[in-house]
Amino acid sequence: MTHDHDLVLRPTEAQISAALNPPPGRNGGDLVVETLAALGATTVFGLPGQHALGVFDALRRSDLRYIGLRVENNAGFAADAYGRITGEAAPLLLSTGPGALTSLAALQEAASASAPVLAISSQIPTAGLGGGRHGYLHELPDQSASFRGVVKSVHTVRAQSQIASAIEAAWKSALTAPHGPVWVEIPQDVLLAETSIPVVTGGDAFPEELPPRPELTAVAADLLSNAARPAIIAGGGVVRSDASGKLRQLAHTLQAPVVTTPGGKGAFPWTHPLSLQSWIEDRHTTDFLEDADVLLVVGSGLGELSSNYHTFRPRGRVIQIEADLGKLEANHPALGIHADARLALQALLETVSPREDAEAPERVRAVLAKVSDRIAAQELTLEQDVLASVRRALPADSPSFWDMTILAYWAWSAFDAKGPNLLHSAQGAGGLGYGFPAALGAAVADPSRPVLAVSGDGGALYSVAELATARQYDLNVTWLIVDDGGYGILREYMTDAFGQATGTELSRPDYVALAESFGVPGVRTTPGTLADDLSKALGSPGPSVVVLPAVLRMFAPTHQ
Repeated sequence: MTHDHDLVLRPTEAQISAALNPPPGRNGGDLVVETLAALGATTVFGLPGQHALGVFDALRRSDLRYIGLRVENNAGFAADAYGRITGEAAPLLLSTGPGALTSLAALQEAASASAPVLAISSQIPTAGLGGGRHGYLHELPDQSASFRGVVKSVHTVRAQSQIASAIEAAWKSALTAPHGPVWVEIPQDVLLAETSIPVVTGGDAFPEELPPRPELTAVAADLLSNAARPAIIAGGGVVRSDASGKLRQLAHTLQAPVVTTPGGKGAFPWTHPLSLQSWIEDRHTTDFLEDADVLLVVGSGLGELSSNYHTFRPRGRVIQIEADLGKLEANHPALGIHADARLALQALLETVSPREDAEAPERVRAVLAKVSDRIAAQELTLEQDVLASVRRALPADSPSFWDMTILAYWAWSAFDAKGPNLLHSAQGAGGLGYGFPAALGAAVADPSRPVLAVSGDGGALYSVAELATARQYDLNVTWLIVDDGGYGILREYMTDAFGQATGTELSRPDYVALAESFGVPGVRTTPGTLADDLSKALGSPGPSVVVLPAVLRMFAPTHQ
């Protein structure tokens, strides 16, 4: 008897001939780029370095498009955004030691946001491996140890015959729910040595699925069908798994109000009668969610931001659907369902019974009215006007990438993303410098629409080198820099806590003149002219910079 798993595809005569007669002049780096191409990659990000030159030389002989940034961390952010926009694993090519380590903050963000990044780093020559002190340039006792607590999986190569299999395994790991960054390292001599291994022509690019356990979805469906006051929290997992349509169907079937987390922005329509929007950092929303007798949490670990800074105390039953096993019931007891959001929501749609609840939309309107009144009482017209101007200027189908800055914190709660996978920020790990290089990666992924980056002047200083990248590749990114003279949110935090701020004030360049020195058009705007200036910049092809001198304030927190 022959089983399906015993079947092996027979190579054609042409494939046999090509395998027996590989082209000359190839090295280990060729095996890397051939494997990436065979898996379906078309674009790679990174920076060359001495130990990685074998890979970069091989790029010259491949059809892969190379996008080179100026700082490894920024290259990581660009790959992160490319992965978020395309849903593909974004290759990130790095060199040993300092080059590799400089990418750590970007890889932490990719891990926190479940962005599929395939980092491939060189390593010192094999003679130096094993933890001894051989004095090689860039030598670390155990380079992969620096990444093991950050990335999803680590894959080490010690011979050319391992390259294709290691990269294929890493690719599948990056794209298996939950998505995330992975790490592959290959010694310099393995990359440089000539190879007689046949050209890599195939690979299994299909990740493993993560379906829910049926006995658990049956219990969840029964709880939701019989709930008196169900509600839903939609997190980034809904966006990553492309499950927004199924979420909308389930909410309608159950007549359950939905609030989205910062990572879940756009997963549910902003103006839908059941939409609590994204005011998850508001006490009125927290009270509403605590009152739900059955709360469905999809694709969220209910971490700090998504639990109103851990002040959320649910009184009803919690059902948590989460692809990251470590996040399941990490903060609240629940009926935990370890599954991809899309597959779990589909299972619920097939088993729940429809509910009638004519009062649900009115309850939603009442909560949003309380939130609106709370914000209105704080005299934050400037901040609301600036955010509204950004929304008016940004095309409805354009993605935006936000740095850790006060306007971004407003956007988490108050900005209509207009759809899933359109608003992205560094809220996962919370590092500075994300917005602009990430926007560049998104523009590479889809050059057909303009991309917006938003930074404060402090965060902008992390990324100014990438103005050269934007110009070199003529990327369609408009960078809005809100210049308040320093680290604005830290200034607020320290003043509130200690009465005065320390280390928050910054000397900074003339950003318009700086942009123009790179050949990038720049304009200085005002709150009154922001919408027009930003719209004009977004409507012009290629990169541009819009600088808004303004001191913005945050709305008062409700978790203290």
